[in-house]
Amino acid sequence: MASKKQRKIEVLKACAYVVGIEVLLRMTNGALFYEASKYLVILFMLIGMFYDGISNKGSAYFIYLILLVPSIIVASSTIGFDANFRTNVAFVLTGPVSLGVSALYCLDRKITRNQLLDVLQYLSLPIVSLTTYLFLYAPSIKDTLRGTQSNFEASGGFGPNQVSTVLGIGMFTFCVFIFLKSKNIIITIINIMLFSAVTFRAIVTFSRGGVITSILMIMAFLFFLYLKSKSNERFRIVASLIAIVMVLGFTWVVSSSLTGGLIEKRYNNQDKKGLEKEDVSAGRVNLFLGELEGFIENPFLGVGANGMKELRIERMGKAIASHNEVSRILSEHGLIGIIILLILIIRPLAYRTENQSNIFFFAFFCFWFATINHSAMRIAAPGFVYGLALLNVIHEKKRPLHRKCLSE
Repeated sequence: MASKKQRKIEVLKACAYVVGIEVLLRMTNGALFYEASKYLVILFMLIGMFYDGISNKGSAYFIYLILLVPSIIVASSTIGFDANFRTNVAFVLTGPVSLGVSALYCLDRKITRNQLLDVLQYLSLPIVSLTTYLFLYAPSIKDTLRGTQSNFEASGGFGPNQVSTVLGIGMFTFCVFIFLKSKNIIITIINIMLFSAVTFRAIVTFSRGGVITSILMIMAFLFFLYLKSKSNERFRIVASLIAIVMVLGFTWVVSSSLTGGLIEKRYNNQDKKGLEKEDVSAGRVNLFLGELEGFIENPFLGVGANGMKELRIERMGKAIASHNEVSRILSEHGLIGIIILLILIIRPLAYRTENQSNIFFFAFFCFWFATINHSAMRIAAPGFVYGLALLNVIHEKKRPLHRKCLSE
């Protein structure tokens, strides 16, 4: 049984591990059911709330959770009789609910930087397993190349967008470890090797979202780490940054070589012949505009939870899930969706003005916002990482120095 002081850390570690291993379990059919990881995050957070309570500053997130309810009521009348109401609603609402519960639990909860690094370590370890699995069981890169589109085979036969997103988190965590959790040269080398391996696997998924998001996170983290550091620590930060850039450059060159230059064309928005593609978003803009039309047609309460997917079945004859959580919220929640988005954006920024101790805040907030705009909330990671941004990171308490009295 964990002590009272350790409970919050154990809860966060458990959630971090679940978030890190979610895609690997889905990829290998190891999960009890598809959304199991989100339910586990919710369960662990609720257990933590039961024992440790929540902050009195969390009223905004209570309102947020309540505002999700009308979309369920609307969905009960719009989802077709031949569709499974529970699974359709759960598919789009477990992510937002897990975010709300994570935010309630994490908001203003005190945690030291070393404890937060331990949480990130529990998040990263399953990603090492995922990376190892991809190296061992995915076909060789050259055998899987068909063009510059997202590569399912190189992603273990699973969705490249989700795989890239999780590997992007791994890139960020190992970069953080290089700067803050490398006690000696051996551990530094291990972290650099893991960073390089995870980065390579993220790049060759040919899904750009996770890689670009990771780079944005790293830039935000390093900027605030540099600002918060003392002058004598900044030289080491710059030296480590140079090493990171060199590793990224080497990894990119290897990836380009193994893909015959196709990866460069992918990031330049070109097809395999070098011709520029018309749609840089790979069809996401059309989905986004379609969901905005759904909002305009149903501005008050929206089309209900997962309603846009049902409308696409009726109008297009095929089910296409949303890639953008912002447009999905607007179309499925109507005007209430605007309030939801305002809460999710303004509340953490307002908390940041009160408490600026978390140097990871903008990195975590950036991950949430960037991910929901290219991959919606199909995995538990965006909601959980959003919660981590709301932690109150405190300084380590220095142990008192005991001096022995010399007897005369």
